[in-house]
Amino acid sequence: MTEPADQPDIVYRPRGRLPGTRPGAHRGREAGGLGTFRDQVPFLRMPDARRMDVRATLRDPFEGTYVRRFEARTLVEVWALLDLSASMRFSGEADRMALAATFCTGLAASATRIGDPFGLIGCDAAVREDVFLPASRGRGRAAEVARRLAGTACTGTGAEGMAEAAHRLDGRPKIVFLISDFRWPEALITRVFASLSGYDLVPVVLGDAAESEGLPDWGLLELDDLEGAGRRVVFMRPSLRRRWIAREAERAETLRRVATRHGRPPFRLAGRFDPDAVSRHLLGT
Repeated sequence: MTEPADQPDIVYRPRGRLPGTRPGAHRGREAGGLGTFRDQVPFLRMPDARRMDVRATLRDPFEGTYVRRFEARTLVEVWALLDLSASMRFSGEADRMALAATFCTGLAASATRIGDPFGLIGCDAAVREDVFLPASRGRGRAAEVARRLAGTACTGTGAEGMAEAAHRLDGRPKIVFLISDFRWPEALITRVFASLSGYDLVPVVLGDAAESEGLPDWGLLELDDLEGAGRRVVFMRPSLRRRWIAREAERAETLRRVATRHGRPPFRLAGRFDPDAVSRHLLGT
């Protein structure tokens, strides 16, 4: 897989103004001589004669001297925390892991094109060192993400490593995309989101129509528990289908409630990767 040069970028906007002085594409807290116009301040507060505002100076009845102050632009680190537990092997309307890899590759390309560093952490029961890439703005980062994920096996029996991943994140401000099907116990969901609540957290839920909407009213279904509990045959009937769909809705509501408490509401990624849909979600939350 190569970097998707002809694919629309994922457009994202950090919440609030960012600290830091490294030049980038996002609104910063610092003020200086370059950037977007912010306000005028007395010369003594920012003694830079190059930024003198002649009109404001002439309008001041007390004959004060004013300079223009500008809003600095800075960068933000973008990280993808990817669930690599066995349930990510699911394939229905789409191959779940292939969809996740496409999303991560597109996100890496979008971030590095505007100068933001991108990093990747893969987790199952622990942090996977073979799927760890430190944040970098280097060209070709998207291609490296694609290569790293191309042959990645999802064999772990849990996602507890997600709670450990927060220890790999420190320093400058970050947007963290948490990518999973979130088929975890509620206690683990709460623990992982709490550990990442200090960052701008964006949950990305990998869903599939085959898990609920595609269920028949009647028939025999062979279910395979990818986490290791084996296979079993279930006789599907309308009452069971209703309970199944209700449980899925309850699980989604639990995730939404926990997510909005610690970050942004979840984005559901199903079927195919649509950068424009991701951008609309990010700019609207």
